[in-house]
Amino acid sequence: MYDTLIRGGRVIDPLHGLDALLDVAIQGERIAAVGPGLPPEGARQVLDATGLLVAPGLIDLHVHVHWGVSHYGIEADQCCLARGVTTAVEAGSAGAYTYPSLKRWIMDASQTEVYALLNIAYLGMIGDQVGELEDARFIDEALAEGVAQAPEILGLKARMDRVGPLPATEPLARALAVAGRVHKPLMVHIGSARRMGVPLEAVLAQLRPGDVVTHCYHGKDGNILDEKGAVRPAVWRARERGMLLDVAHGAGSFTWGTARRALEQGLFPDTISSDLHTYSLLSPVVDLATTMTKFLHLGMPLPDVIRAATAAPAAWMGMADRDGHCRGPIGHLGQGAAADVALLRLETGAFDLYDCDGAVETATQRLAPVTALKRGRLFGLGPASALGLLTL
Repeated sequence: MYDTLIRGGRVIDPLHGLDALLDVAIQGERIAAVGPGLPPEGARQVLDATGLLVAPGLIDLHVHVHWGVSHYGIEADQCCLARGVTTAVEAGSAGAYTYPSLKRWIMDASQTEVYALLNIAYLGMIGDQVGELEDARFIDEALAEGVAQAPEILGLKARMDRVGPLPATEPLARALAVAGRVHKPLMVHIGSARRMGVPLEAVLAQLRPGDVVTHCYHGKDGNILDEKGAVRPAVWRARERGMLLDVAHGAGSFTWGTARRALEQGLFPDTISSDLHTYSLLSPVVDLATTMTKFLHLGMPLPDVIRAATAAPAAWMGMADRDGHCRGPIGHLGQGAAADVALLRLETGAFDLYDCDGAVETATQRLAPVTALKRGRLFGLGPASALGLLTL
């Protein structure tokens, strides 16, 4: 009847309002059914998910997997799919000249579904000796526009950090111009006001509905909080216009103080992403599940945490209700959706979590990835038999 039946797990599918002990049936590369007590007879394989969370495959909106070209690059399947992330967005490591290598050697070769944001600078993020926007000659709008037409490129990326002698608003305006001509959004990396050369308000004022501010909870000067710890009015105004806030933890863009004060004032992230790369992989990020855990610790309800790493990024990508090259809608477990599933364990105990300043807080719960299915195929941290899940 089914190729795979996932039985007995706590299914959390925020898009469909599901949070209950249910079974998930998979036929081919699509979700066939979700419900209680689905018959196991005839299923080619049964996964026992008792005691586990069963969620849509996690979507990480900000990673750097241009391995072998960018100094930030890590390997997609080892660091994403093996940790429950079935779809990832490469957030600007490649520019127009380096994008072909990302497409051929990473996106086309990985089991993880990888999409891209094209860096407005044609070199992309190759090394850290020179920032890609320190010289305005690295921006070729016509070249970027031509490459950005590709359907697997979801939008443009501009890092408003180390932008050279010009204020950040000039390369930002050029990135927005290209994004407007290709009818795609822009993701903007916000750094310190000192390094941007302009206050945050000047950056936010240019953004359009659907554009994304990434690294929204960093603790550097000129962040989203004013000198008194209140969320800046310009942030609220941009949010009301339809700008989205993305976490992108990374090695230097998340502090407990900024995040806690913002959440206490009701400024929750639209999407939770990891900014996983060479310098954040071992610590403090580890994986997307660990970043999700930090927001669970900060008081964000579990279904909302899962939504911010599944349904919300899928909606921004335009793939919650249509097929991409992922062969089915993503971000939920509705019938006909891509059979992308993350199995997680919600552990209880005492878990030390670090921010980018080295501050540690101890959480009482932790989301730990167990395994994932991509297009209905099991991919995990080890053989399925060792995980104690698979019965035939």
